[in-house]
Amino acid sequence: MQPVRLLILGTGGMAKTHAENFAAIPGVTLVAGIDTRAEQLATFQATHTIPHGFPSVQDAIGWGAFDAVTNVTPDAAHYATTLPFLAAGKHVLCEKPLATNAAHAGEMAAAAATAGVVNMVNLTYRNVPAMQKAARMVRDGAIGPIRHFEASYLQSWLTQPAWGHWDKESQWLWRLSTKHGSKGVLGDVGIHILDFATFIAGMDAVQISCLLQTFDKTPGGQIGEYVLDANDSATMQVRLANGALGTVGATRFATGHLNDLRLRLYGLTGGIEVRFEKGESHLRASTGDNIKDGTWVDVDCPPVPTVYQRFIAAIRKEGPAEPDFARGAALQVLLDKAEASAAQDGRLLAV
Repeated sequence: MQPVRLLILGTGGMAKTHAENFAAIPGVTLVAGIDTRAEQLATFQATHTIPHGFPSVQDAIGWGAFDAVTNVTPDAAHYATTLPFLAAGKHVLCEKPLATNAAHAGEMAAAAATAGVVNMVNLTYRNVPAMQKAARMVRDGAIGPIRHFEASYLQSWLTQPAWGHWDKESQWLWRLSTKHGSKGVLGDVGIHILDFATFIAGMDAVQISCLLQTFDKTPGGQIGEYVLDANDSATMQVRLANGALGTVGATRFATGHLNDLRLRLYGLTGGIEVRFEKGESHLRASTGDNIKDGTWVDVDCPPVPTVYQRFIAAIRKEGPAEPDFARGAALQVLLDKAEASAAQDGRLLAV
């Protein structure tokens, strides 16, 4: 088994998840962490038994005793912090979105290809068994040519404190502020539901229209240094490469839904419904003779490896590096087009 020495860039909330998952993989050693905040870095190192810590990317590259990096910095830092590691020939897993604009995402994908290293973006819901099974069914022709779809990502952390108090904790406040690098719900979870829908459908989007809404959440629209101007809800209409039409929605105001994704996909010979709710995925289908009376049946979905396992497997040449930076860049083009459409009152734009 090829050993892999891993460096963790960033020590925020998601870094804990990365550290725990990577440490559980045989042959993977957490060797270093990076954060400009010395005290927080030291605490992170102690918690996860990480021997080395660095205040900057340049310091870590100068040391160099690592094989791969997982980038868990805020969205706006992905571009500047990832490129030096690619230039140094290190494998990189980057949190989503890959960048905050299509130009930077495209540059990152090109740099990764030139470097010839494993490059992956953490689109978390690729780990959902029902998603992977549904994609295989579509590719195997189980529902025939696709004609229509409906997709949604529903959160409610702006209506109740199930995950924490959004108005008191920086991990939520920065997601509401464009000044702090947030692209709002569109960039935060819209990327997931767009990937969810187009990956299962097996087709790219060729046109998109979008409306975005930011709601007043506090008097003056500001809490401390955080100006609460990022979008809270997004609705989109999407045309796929074969002409199929669909609606895609994302919101933080879906009261009663903590973190739920849904997709209904309809073809000429069948339909499928994918749900991810309360941490569990489910798949239903109406195919064959069942379409005559609209009968839907549950479909068994085998477990799938996590993105952390897939990243290490790709480094060891035991599996494909999916989703890669090229996919992340393609999704960023779609997000940029959606944002541009919203700026034009929902004008339909070619992707």
